[in-house]
Amino acid sequence: MNQDIEAFNENQVPGEQEICTKLALLINKFLPEAENRMWHGHPVWFFEGNPIVGYSKLKAGIRLMFWSGASFDEKELKPGTGKFKDASILYSSSDQIIEEDIKRWLEKARKIQWDYKNIYKRKGVLERLK
Repeated sequence: MNQDIEAFNENQVPGEQEICTKLALLINKFLPEAENRMWHGHPVWFFEGNPIVGYSKLKAGIRLMFWSGASFDEKELKPGTGKFKDASILYSSSDQIIEEDIKRWLEKARKIQWDYKNIYKRKGVLERLK
């Protein structure tokens, strides 16, 4: 795992540290080919420069976000606001993380992608990649 992501995880309070570490391990397990690094201050995984999944710290817990998650048709993932195709889930305990859900969402993330990498070139217009 990327050392900056490890440092991010270690800098969280104990319960949130456990959530972050568990998420990172599962994402790396199910998306071993994805590049991972810190992006805008948060751990993010990419396919060919396109952001796929990441997590961030909020007051209420750790938010796991899928950039194309609104297209996954998964009731547990709450769509973001605005014109983007993101969706997320909030965790306040590592016990809430269900490996089978993460695996299913990551499989969908591999197959269903919107082109965030080139959003600026297209002046805010998203196009579906896969």
